[in-house]
Amino acid sequence: MSTVAFRHVGKRFEDGSQALTDIDLDVADGELLVLVGPSGCGKSTLLRLLAGLESVSEGELLIDGEVVNALPPQRRNVAMVFQNYALYPHMTVRGNLEFPLLMQKRPRAEIRERVSAVAAILDLTPLLERKPRQLSGGQRQRVAMGRAMVREPRVFLLDEPLSNLDARLRVRIRGEIAALQKRLGSTMLYVTHDQVEAMTLGDRVAVLNQGRLQQLATPRELYRRPANVFVAGFMGHPGMNIFPAELLDTGDTDLCLRWEGRTLPIPPERQAALRPYVGQPLQAGLRPEAFHPPAERLAWLVAEVANVESLGHEQLVYLQGEPPLVARLDAAHRARVGERIELGVDMGQLYLFGTDGVTLDWPGEA
Repeated sequence: MSTVAFRHVGKRFEDGSQALTDIDLDVADGELLVLVGPSGCGKSTLLRLLAGLESVSEGELLIDGEVVNALPPQRRNVAMVFQNYALYPHMTVRGNLEFPLLMQKRPRAEIRERVSAVAAILDLTPLLERKPRQLSGGQRQRVAMGRAMVREPRVFLLDEPLSNLDARLRVRIRGEIAALQKRLGSTMLYVTHDQVEAMTLGDRVAVLNQGRLQQLATPRELYRRPANVFVAGFMGHPGMNIFPAELLDTGDTDLCLRWEGRTLPIPPERQAALRPYVGQPLQAGLRPEAFHPPAERLAWLVAEVANVESLGHEQLVYLQGEPPLVARLDAAHRARVGERIELGVDMGQLYLFGTDGVTLDWPGEA
């Protein structure tokens, strides 16, 4: 397929608002790159710039090494699948699939061949004579994908294509998209605000916030080694517990972490790495899975239960405090609202961030 590159790309709208600032990243040939972030972070704008639906204010866009800033959308040979599918309601599935090829004035024989091939891949052959109103949400999504595929584009751009589907259907269609992308070997940029989609779909994930790229990495690296507080709190469900804290030297060569009157010991294997941060203002981070029933090898704390969310095989236990903490516990560990419970804390899973939000230290690989 194709490579894509963003070189210090910025986008400023006519009202003066800055949607994107200094975006610099590369997408490899055949890679599925997911763009994720909260609403308004600029991820959809980035796709629209690449598609030619918006103009670049600063920097360069490259497809296969060619600068495409000035190329009109039809000459970029990229295909975009929108959130609402954008199907023509008066056309059949066949008509929707044929339309982009008719606009390109392709021979009728070629059109029939391409439509038949794509319909077979997407299991749309039995539906070719139906109209969009006669289709389910998942079927409409496959038609939208098929309309992009028949063009044989250099790059696929998908803008939150599953957001209108129910939860079970999203999971199934997500798997279909991943399998289809691998089968085609296509270069794909996929926008979502759903971090589960991002972590399960992407070869790599680009995390954006307020128009800036926060981190570009594999899903595992994002989760294990977040670059800053934003990525740490955004990736993971629930997000990482992050709170102001300080490292103390007890005077007997041991370090401990103190916050809200609590003092928890730092494991011996992490003390050398953390000692340079003693006395500095810090933010500490612990993921919900760092909390366990008390055990000899763990530090422990006592806190009042503010809320419990049962998920069947596990439960999320919210603890009173400022900020409140959330622990992910096995369902067998019964917690009740209002009671005070003891929890073990795996301090080997401690993250530290500077006051600027940049990660200072993270746990070793599990």
